Amino acid sequence: MISRRHATDLASCVRCGLCAEACHYFRATSEPLATPAYKVRLAGQVLRSAGRLDPERTTEWVDELFGRCSMCGRCMLHCTTGINIPGLVRASRSRLASAGLVPSDLQATVDTTVKSGNSMGVTRDEWVETVRWLEDELRAETGDNSARLPLDEPGAELLYTVNPREPKFFPLSLLAVAAIFHAAGASWTLSSESFDLTNYGLFSGDDDAAALFARRLRNAMRQLGARTLVLGECGHGFNANRWLAPEWLDEDEPPRVVSILEVVADYVQQGRLRLDPSRNRSLTTLHDPCNLVRMGGVVEQPRALLSASVSRWVEMTPNREQNFCCGGGGGQLAMGRYTKRRLGAGRIKAEQIKATGAKVVAAPCHNCIDQLSDLNKEYGLGVKVTTVCELVAGALAWNT
Repeated sequence: MISRRHATDLASCVRCGLCAEACHYFRATSEPLATPAYKVRLAGQVLRSAGRLDPERTTEWVDELFGRCSMCGRCMLHCTTGINIPGLVRASRSRLASAGLVPSDLQATVDTTVKSGNSMGVTRDEWVETVRWLEDELRAETGDNSARLPLDEPGAELLYTVNPREPKFFPLSLLAVAAIFHAAGASWTLSSESFDLTNYGLFSGDDDAAALFARRLRNAMRQLGARTLVLGECGHGFNANRWLAPEWLDEDEPPRVVSILEVVADYVQQGRLRLDPSRNRSLTTLHDPCNLVRMGGVVEQPRALLSASVSRWVEMTPNREQNFCCGGGGGQLAMGRYTKRRLGAGRIKAEQIKATGAKVVAAPCHNCIDQLSDLNKEYGLGVKVTTVCELVAGALAWNT
């Protein structure tokens, strides 16, 4: 049965078409199928369907609602009647998920997380070994043998969680945060069991899986006695765990959940970090992840951190809540069948980057980093893509 909220949204669409130019898929291709209004129409068909779904119709539904939308929310800002278009797309994905119609590679990522505890299938031994290796690296970098990456530390103030791509492919991202925590004298810990902040149930539309993934992190908080759940640089992970999990879990009093950018920005404001921006001399620009900024509200903190840790940086145009999606959200990176379409839609972001003249792109989201790295190759941008915390760590006073 369609919910009252979704029925109201569907009835509110006046087919004005003003949402079209807000969508990076449409701007890149000018295809009518890419307009958000057309996706609203298809979402309505899915949500109003009853019983068995017609295979001929589901082919288009899956292709458009999974393969031509990153649920970035920019269309919603430009909708004359304020329709929650990404909400409708996700609701229709949930309906398709209940019928077993999630694209197989996206579903495989959800299944891996259910079985292994994280979206990359990193084993506990691999995770612990990586943390111990990075602890040695931190001590070498700081010259301080007391520097730590604490694991399962009871009573720590902060429980820090990461995108599993960090231990798998980007360990320097975790090392950077550990250096910042050490410099700030933070009380923090990692969990040896529950460290994955990603939530591909958000993308697949599977509320049960999404709730399971969020519950794991909250359980780890309770078991360790941590007061705050700190999420690494990940847009959808922030949106899922901060804003959507309380609904999935039916929480009356959600725990305190914050982005690492909020934490580090507070450290800078409090004078707990000594930073030398001259250590980061290359002209830098900032990518605003949709789920973190437009959907999440973490807007000024990354800007404050760049201002404190980089010699020169410039904004993209447009920016903040009006930023264009890079094209990597909505599960697009997990669905190989749509790679060509994903890279094509990313042309809008590539043009934004090129227009800044920047040599470094700070992107506080690992899904965005993967997509921007692909765009860097596809469009010959010649930039370095990095996290905000890596730039902050590079400006710490002990680095030479």
